[in-house]
Amino acid sequence: MANEETDQESQIAESELLKIRRDKLEQLKDGGHNPFGGRFDVSHGLDRLREDYADEAEVRVAGRIVLRRDMGKTQFFDIADATGRFQVYLNAKGVGDESFEVFTKLLDIGDWVGIEGKTFTTKVGEPTINASGLTVLSKSLRPLPDKFHGVADREIKYRQRYLDLIANERSRDVFIKRSRMISEIRRFLEDRDFLEVETPMMQDVPGGAAAQPFETRHNALSMDLFLRIAPELYLKRLLVGGFPKIFELNRNFRNEGISRRHNPEFTMLEAYWAYADFPAMADLVEEMVCHLAEKFCGGLKIDHCDDEGNVTKTIDLTRPWRRVSYRDLLCEIDAKWFDYSPAERVAKCGELGVEVSPQMEDYEVTQQVFEKLIEEKLMDPCYVTHVPKELVPLAKQNTEDDSVVDVYELIINGQEISPGYSELNDPIVQRERLEEQAGEEVQKIDEDFILALEHGMPPAGGIGIGIDRLIMMLTGAETIRDVVLFPQLKRKE
Repeated sequence: MANEETDQESQIAESELLKIRRDKLEQLKDGGHNPFGGRFDVSHGLDRLREDYADEAEVRVAGRIVLRRDMGKTQFFDIADATGRFQVYLNAKGVGDESFEVFTKLLDIGDWVGIEGKTFTTKVGEPTINASGLTVLSKSLRPLPDKFHGVADREIKYRQRYLDLIANERSRDVFIKRSRMISEIRRFLEDRDFLEVETPMMQDVPGGAAAQPFETRHNALSMDLFLRIAPELYLKRLLVGGFPKIFELNRNFRNEGISRRHNPEFTMLEAYWAYADFPAMADLVEEMVCHLAEKFCGGLKIDHCDDEGNVTKTIDLTRPWRRVSYRDLLCEIDAKWFDYSPAERVAKCGELGVEVSPQMEDYEVTQQVFEKLIEEKLMDPCYVTHVPKELVPLAKQNTEDDSVVDVYELIINGQEISPGYSELNDPIVQRERLEEQAGEEVQKIDEDFILALEHGMPPAGGIGIGIDRLIMMLTGAETIRDVVLFPQLKRKE
């Protein structure tokens, strides 16, 4: 009952605040002021103004009012945006009586304003703008989240990301860092002569991964299409076409579950390097990730913290990274694992506490043990190499053991960050592998891709990197929703 009364009081208080702000909106209009202004030319972004600060500089800046200190005839307030914040000093002498009255009586925390004036430093050493002009740019009709508590409700945090970005500095930093890391990945690859390309996001045959696609319809062509689950088969067509080094930062779509590691729409990097192999691709990824960590995270040891800022674990990216075969890791769990019969392996799963179903193939049972008892416990980087060929139908078979393929799976923070292959370029074997994967026409075979391979694809190494998971690892985020600006959510009833 007490909670219901508190909610009702909160709703009444919010309703009153909304009414007050709408009244101020009408007063602005009645006074001839546009409460939703237009163009305002700025001389500096707020971050640049602070970085390049000098006294007595004439400036024009804009931002949202986030803090104000009423001192009667003078006002100090802070404006901010996602890049930074800056203090402004305002009095009637500087901006005129009308503008001063507009600020003191009709503007609120959350309103956007344009400021022109001259910089100076206060007695306590705070860089400040002495305002000579004030322009209303946008009236905020709703109050902002409490600046001390931010957006604690995760439902609001993800559904109304703009409030999270206003209130939570950590969220802003994560998304700024994400953008800059992606730009740096581009520079890193371009500096090594990789060419960025674009491939179709709507495909006739979804391929490149074993996943459930989203379906759509193209009316003009009168045909069903699928949102891509991976760009791999189109990128390999470009290897056939003669491009030796290519990459794509791409959006993929998989009509599958949602979890702290999965969003149905996600960002991937895929890159292919003609004449290379999976160890060369592993070297490339190791160099790239360490470069990002040193440039944006202050070093190769990445702390993950709880909501109170206490370190819960530290991921050590110090090179060289461990490389170990899939088989050897499973033998660390049970030295006789590969000597057992399929039935004995199922029984062993019961002893190990790993759930398996009767429908699982033998290799799937082994993979379940790997995922539950090995992968989730690998925190520092580990390249797991030479996995069963059934798991990766697009990779080249190992010449010494034809039951495995020449691949790595890079595990960091208990999850796969990047797979890398020595790519299969034999069209005959490729068809056989895809037919085995498709089984009973669960998945159509991309005949055009096979046709391309028959024209000759050079040997190549290839990688995929889950950008969202990489950002999670490098920023300490524990859920993919904290590194995707607008994660997919169930419709709010």
